[in-house]
Amino acid sequence: MNKLSSTPTTAFADYSGIESLPEMWPIAAKQYEDIVALYDPHAQPEVTLTYTQLWEKIQQFATGLQALGIEAESKVALIADNNPRWMIADQGIITAGAVDVVRSSSAERQELLYIIGDSDSTAIVVENLKTLNKLIPELDDLPISLVVLLSDEQPEAQTNIKILNFEQLLAAGSEHSLKPTKQNKQTLATLMYTSGTTGKPKGVMLSHGNLLHQVQNLPSVIPPDRPGQLILSILPIWHVYERTAEYFLLSLGGTQIYTNIRSFKKDLQKHQPQYMIGVPRLWESIYEGVRKQFREQPASKQKLAYFFLNVSERYIIARRTAQRLNLENLNPSATERLLASIIATLLRPIHLLGDRLVYKKIRQATGGKLKTVISGGGALSLNLDNFYEIIGINVLVGYGLTETSPVTHARRLHHNLRGSAGLPLADTEVCIVDPETRSTLPTGKQGLVLLRGPQIMQGYYKKPEATAKAIDSEGWFDSGDLGRLTSTNDLVLTGRAKDTIVLTNGENIEPQPIEDACARSAFIDQIMLVGQDQRSLGALIVPNLEALETWAQQQQISLQLPSSDVSREEINKSDLYSQPVVNLFRQELNREVKNRPGYRADDRIGQFELILEPFSQENGMMTQTLKIKRPVVRERYRDIVDGMFQK
Repeated sequence: MNKLSSTPTTAFADYSGIESLPEMWPIAAKQYEDIVALYDPHAQPEVTLTYTQLWEKIQQFATGLQALGIEAESKVALIADNNPRWMIADQGIITAGAVDVVRSSSAERQELLYIIGDSDSTAIVVENLKTLNKLIPELDDLPISLVVLLSDEQPEAQTNIKILNFEQLLAAGSEHSLKPTKQNKQTLATLMYTSGTTGKPKGVMLSHGNLLHQVQNLPSVIPPDRPGQLILSILPIWHVYERTAEYFLLSLGGTQIYTNIRSFKKDLQKHQPQYMIGVPRLWESIYEGVRKQFREQPASKQKLAYFFLNVSERYIIARRTAQRLNLENLNPSATERLLASIIATLLRPIHLLGDRLVYKKIRQATGGKLKTVISGGGALSLNLDNFYEIIGINVLVGYGLTETSPVTHARRLHHNLRGSAGLPLADTEVCIVDPETRSTLPTGKQGLVLLRGPQIMQGYYKKPEATAKAIDSEGWFDSGDLGRLTSTNDLVLTGRAKDTIVLTNGENIEPQPIEDACARSAFIDQIMLVGQDQRSLGALIVPNLEALETWAQQQQISLQLPSSDVSREEINKSDLYSQPVVNLFRQELNREVKNRPGYRADDRIGQFELILEPFSQENGMMTQTLKIKRPVVRERYRDIVDGMFQK
């Protein structure tokens, strides 16, 4: 699309002297002018905003809020999802001098009411009337004086609170002048409530300095190319990962294109983005789509494709060893490096042939111009890392939490150590300590990951005890993650401290790496390990029924699979638990677990149960960042898990 690819300038804006987020937008508007900043092809009508227009609307929104009584440091809840008006509202609230409190409009009603009340919000900006109606009549019991709809719907007189729609607020802003507010790096910018897997969410206090640290230092991860590069946006914008990434990419004059799960693959091909921000589940969906296409090909073509993939995997592993980027052998001897270099040289022609015949076609499915994708929000399994390296798409894994704004570590193009979370950002410190004694551990030893730097939150809102528990007197933040440092200072994550499964023999098992290994199987869609205080591990498995049916046809086995809404008794009586199927899953689990680097006998999965309902946001078993809510799943399937270990 020509209107998205116009790049009248090749120079980047300079933000080195700014102290607050609102200072970024006039600089960007002056530098990037008519480059498209935000484009929503799915809005009705579609929305296109240049940098000049974006800054104008941010100012109008901010001025409208000020004219309606919003004062500096007051809290304004922003309850909405991905669209250009979210960015206008977010930066409009902050430009007005207020603190925005962000959450999804699809969050549960009681959660939203809790957040509005706990944050001391005096105004709310909501997606539409449907979202507002979800909160009425309880809003009358809260100190809310103003409601702004991000839609153009006509407000209904359902409450005593003043209600305006988006255009009405902008009109109010156009009649006044923006009052400058005093903000610096220590000023509170936003409250972001942790989604969490248990308990009530806590308000994470992030300052302008916290967020600007990301904007000013992420170029070390994604070296800027030129303004006007296209970014496809799919993650929830109210989440710190997507939000900070958008600030950063917009600071470079990027063009943000909004998509959704339904349109994602089509938009990849249509808009041909250069960059994407995503979570492992997203990259897994692309990978699964490729595998599905492979399975639909004639046997001869499948065999050829898998031949190239196998050779290319050997090639990339040899190349990593030669470059000292093989996590399993970071310090190869000169002889090992020479041998690896020879192997890579010999295999490279076959890899290049595979690229021409197979991998190029896969890249075309992503639009053909995708340079770099950033993966965060969870561990990326090694098979996905290998796959994307093979097909020639750079995947840079980042690490961080809401409390760290979020990025503390990220892999770099020049030092892409697969299997790691990468190197720290500038001015970021990491310390690995014993979880019990808090004594510092040497390089290579696994322990609790502590973090310190300019991106660490100011604390939890109105929760000094929780803040003191998370951040010690020396400023070290307890991440709750387990990991180790390599000799090159890369962070390798090994699990969550609170997710650790302790077997009756005293062995501590980190479930995530084993789950990642098992998910390599074409027959396993999702898996969650269980086994606390048991003699061995167990697993709840959501099978890939399509792959299972294809396997049954190839084996000439008659297989009648149940639908997802049948009772447990019917599932147990179905062919899903026939001996051939049970043997297949046992074989898959054994192979993937034993092939995992660092395999121990205690990693073996003893019992397993197949369940048909996938873990999802809709059924409450996954967070909105697609992490399994382990306590929720364990409670949902308590009887099944208990019965599993009584066999």
